[in-house]
Amino acid sequence: MLGDVLLINDMHKEAAQAICEKVMANRETKDERYRYVVGISGESGSGKSELAHTLGTCLKSHHIRVKVIHTDNYYRIQPLLREEWRRNKGFDKIGLGEYDWVKIRKTLRDFREEQECMIPCIDLIPEQVDKLITDFSKIDLLILDGLYAIGAKDIDMRVFIDLTYHETKINQIIRMKEAMSEFRMGILEHEHQAVCTLKESADLVVDKSYQVVTMKEYLKGE
Repeated sequence: MLGDVLLINDMHKEAAQAICEKVMANRETKDERYRYVVGISGESGSGKSELAHTLGTCLKSHHIRVKVIHTDNYYRIQPLLREEWRRNKGFDKIGLGEYDWVKIRKTLRDFREEQECMIPCIDLIPEQVDKLITDFSKIDLLILDGLYAIGAKDIDMRVFIDLTYHETKINQIIRMKEAMSEFRMGILEHEHQAVCTLKESADLVVDKSYQVVTMKEYLKGE
């Protein structure tokens, strides 16, 4: 999103390096021209955008051309209308169904086919959706980040950040995308419930201490 605030620190860099090594190893098992996709999901304030950006930088150091796509740009309801829509429809409508999965699938397909693609991009200052054109023929690897990003099909490496909105309050306050209120807290709770349904599909988990473990290791530690 344009105007988003990134708060990158050492824990993001260390986690990104660990994920980078896993991705590099996995890519070596693929065809040289294989179009690789990484997905990163987690709750509000968990560091998805920071991790995606830092991972992209790590991969770039290996001479891999990376594009980061924020799936939160793919909401079906535009930012200025979303709060009213949620109030009218109720909390039960909050979740994966708010994403425009048709557009997300098209973006992934255009990447796989090395096509030009028109992608939505939310500008947080005027709260409007712009349309950007990107040439995927010049990109080797795609990173999708967002609340429900790993819910997309055809992802090669799924990463789940295991921090709840209760544990990330300070980051939410600093970034302040939306003012805190009882209604906002209700949204976060329902997003929490929706995001948690995706955890079991992850290949890698960033645990509560921001260490990267495989799902098998994560389940052993529970």
